Amino acid sequence: MAKPQVLVTGSSGLIGSEVCLYFHEQGCAVHGIDNNQRAVFFGPQGDTSWNRERLTASIPGFGHHSVDIRDREGVLALIETLRPAAIVHTAAQPSHDRAAAIPFDDFDTNAVGTLNLLEAARRFCPEAPFIHMSTNKVYGDRPNSIAMSEQETRWDYADPVFANGIAEDFSIDQSTHSLFGASKVAADVLVQEYGRYFGMPTCVLRGGCLTGPNHSGVQLHGFLSYLVKCNLEQREYTIFGYKGKQVRDNIHSTDVARFIWQFFQNPRVAEVYNIGGGKQNSCSILEAFKITEEISGRAQQFRYEDTARVGDHICYYSDLSKMRAHYPNWDISISLRATIGEIARAWGARMQKS
Repeated sequence: MAKPQVLVTGSSGLIGSEVCLYFHEQGCAVHGIDNNQRAVFFGPQGDTSWNRERLTASIPGFGHHSVDIRDREGVLALIETLRPAAIVHTAAQPSHDRAAAIPFDDFDTNAVGTLNLLEAARRFCPEAPFIHMSTNKVYGDRPNSIAMSEQETRWDYADPVFANGIAEDFSIDQSTHSLFGASKVAADVLVQEYGRYFGMPTCVLRGGCLTGPNHSGVQLHGFLSYLVKCNLEQREYTIFGYKGKQVRDNIHSTDVARFIWQFFQNPRVAEVYNIGGGKQNSCSILEAFKITEEISGRAQQFRYEDTARVGDHICYYSDLSKMRAHYPNWDISISLRATIGEIARAWGARMQKS
């Protein structure tokens, strides 16, 4: 019996590579789309070729395709040939800071690239689950309108309605998104619409801070990975506003891949989930400094700029109730401290090789 084929876009990135390995372990034949555009967006520090080499060495028969998802004819031709059993779309221009400098590249990658993939799926494999990595930035800065309480090391929600975090029915309107957020909103809604309009099994995952040991974190994207790298290299980390008390929920890439597998096994139509670490895996920058220092034994070097990034969240963590209700076999399995420990060990190993 032939193995089911899965196609993963952004396969050399953090989530893409984790999904490739996880689906391989579950007995799938894996194909990846990645043209190392991250190195174009972020320079040499964003290069993911090392991760592609890791996949090629780890997955027998791994099919790597250096296709740009903005290349409509290339995407159509590949999906017509493969007709995969699932498409996991993780490729993106991922930085809301970078988007303002490259608005056409940002929108063409995030919105038009997603449209290219959706239309190819509709034409050639409409029954295949289409799982899209969206972002919590689709909510813009609207989470900042929630009543907050300032605590010693973090901000938190003062409104009891949000005791478990942000749910999927939170409004995306009347807020500042950044151009990145706007392009991801377009992709997010397209994925939902292809599900509803054409009856396709599509899923939008609005990610918080997705992280793990295989992240090529840079200043403009990959908060936790970059923070740990700065600590290990004794490089100065810059805090942008909110006293360093801004809160993010962090989810290990393995837990993301585990959920994607659950959806693949039992797909639904036009679903939306806020996927993150939840309150249990949330931390402020100051709290992340403390955990990292305890793990590495090195003091964090940092400076503070009293100017927040446009559209940045003061506090954000995902309400995981809907995910847990729809997929009771899934839950967070890797703690924040364990995740930071893995990231520190991975960066340490890479630093020794370089």
